[in-house]
Amino acid sequence: MEEQLKTDFLEGMSRAATFVAVATTDGHRGRYGVTVSSMTSVSTEGDYPSLLICVHYMGMAASAMLANRGFCLNLLNEDQRDIANLFAGRDSDDHEERFDQLKWKTSPKGHPMIDGAVANFECQMATELWWKTHHIIVGEVTSVRLSDDSRPLLYGGRSYQRAVAIEG
Repeated sequence: MEEQLKTDFLEGMSRAATFVAVATTDGHRGRYGVTVSSMTSVSTEGDYPSLLICVHYMGMAASAMLANRGFCLNLLNEDQRDIANLFAGRDSDDHEERFDQLKWKTSPKGHPMIDGAVANFECQMATELWWKTHHIIVGEVTSVRLSDDSRPLLYGGRSYQRAVAIEG
């Protein structure tokens, strides 16, 4: 690949504001979580709505989600930058210790649901594709918990951002 193409791609993508979420899982493979900024809805059709996330293949969270066959996608609110940093591995490599530093509840299927998140989407594994360095994981949403606080945390321009309404 041409090095300039890679550099330009990275710079262009850094300019795209995206939601910040933490994908969590718990089950026979253990409790893990990872910050993700690559997530989107897929469909509301079928038996369940669906969404997808991309998780680096070398992270322990990806293999745990695949083995546990599910996850909870916690869409963070604008006051939860510290949680995003924690699950990005900036403060600790101990996965169990991360969960000791925040308030969370167990979802109906057993995955950690982060308190204060804008929304929590509990997902059962639908399919997965390994593409170069990432697992593209599609989950069928089995439950949703919505917060009264609907201010999502965004990431763009290589920094955390907040959504601001544009008048007119």
